[in-house]
Amino acid sequence: MNFHFISILFILLASFGCNRSESKEIDPEKEVVCFVYHRFGDNRYPSTNVSLEDFEAHLKHLQTQGFQVLTFADAIDYLHSDEPAQKTAVLTIDDGYESFYKNGLPLLKKYQFPATLYINTETVGGTSYMNWEQLQEATDAGIEVGNHTHSHAYFLNQPAAERYDNFEKELKRTQKLIEKNLGEKPETFAYPFGELDQRMLEIVKEIGFKGAAAQNSGVIGASTDLHKCPRFPMSQSYSSIDKFKSKAAMHHVKLIREEPSTFLATDDKPKLSLTLEPESPLNGSVNCFIQGGDCAVSKNEVNGKVILSISPEGPITGRRRFLYTLTAQKNGQWYWYSHLWIRPGIE
Repeated sequence: MNFHFISILFILLASFGCNRSESKEIDPEKEVVCFVYHRFGDNRYPSTNVSLEDFEAHLKHLQTQGFQVLTFADAIDYLHSDEPAQKTAVLTIDDGYESFYKNGLPLLKKYQFPATLYINTETVGGTSYMNWEQLQEATDAGIEVGNHTHSHAYFLNQPAAERYDNFEKELKRTQKLIEKNLGEKPETFAYPFGELDQRMLEIVKEIGFKGAAAQNSGVIGASTDLHKCPRFPMSQSYSSIDKFKSKAAMHHVKLIREEPSTFLATDDKPKLSLTLEPESPLNGSVNCFIQGGDCAVSKNEVNGKVILSISPEGPITGRRRFLYTLTAQKNGQWYWYSHLWIRPGIE
């Protein structure tokens, strides 16, 4: 009887320890710089394509600079672990285009780097998309295959009464299809077009994904919501080796509070408020960029904290998605933060 009681107590304590480990704060020294690609060596689509010369230069830079390159799932585990901090990068690829299989994957194999490929299962085997056999070959080469929904729809355009049910059903359908065809259920997710609202984020957590990727730029770190991780986009406009090097060297801006935390903009002059510690790199000379407009920044100190207020000087019109980006330098290092705004009413 006593032995049985002790066994139960041990199990409960072990379970409690695991939960505490999973929920513990991320070491502020740990950062992950994450990049998102789409097409490789396909000049027909410059807005989503990266040349093979540029991509190989990216991989060579990560190798020569001693980066630890992980899959997205392994990077989330690294952030939660007791492993010492080290330079860490993640390469993600959205949509599962065949150009990745033909042109991108061979270069990853050459440098022996893993990556994470997010697929929308409705298009698997379609024109210009990878088929299940190619996806299996990629997983055998160390590529993590993640969930990108079934249809890759603009879910924010759907009425709320339908949106969340459709979103959840698609996530679960894609989980089943990937597990059936590749033998493993995805552990991570990427929002189509980087678009989400708070309820969509909650559904992603409820299904059990350990992390999810958005499309605002920045570095993952101590104050990042790991179900809304930033990624730097890589396409012909941004993928020169100099630009890649500058992004790879960026650091995380730790926030106390971000208001609003949602990406949804309710008007054409949305205001963003960031609460920071006084020693934050943003509490100094800061560069501010707003897509589609000029930036206005004001600073206040309240109860020993710094509050930055960011807004456009004029209305931002005609843009469905736009970014507010702040950069600053401190002690010879550059820091980057961006907030994505989405206006679903604009096509």
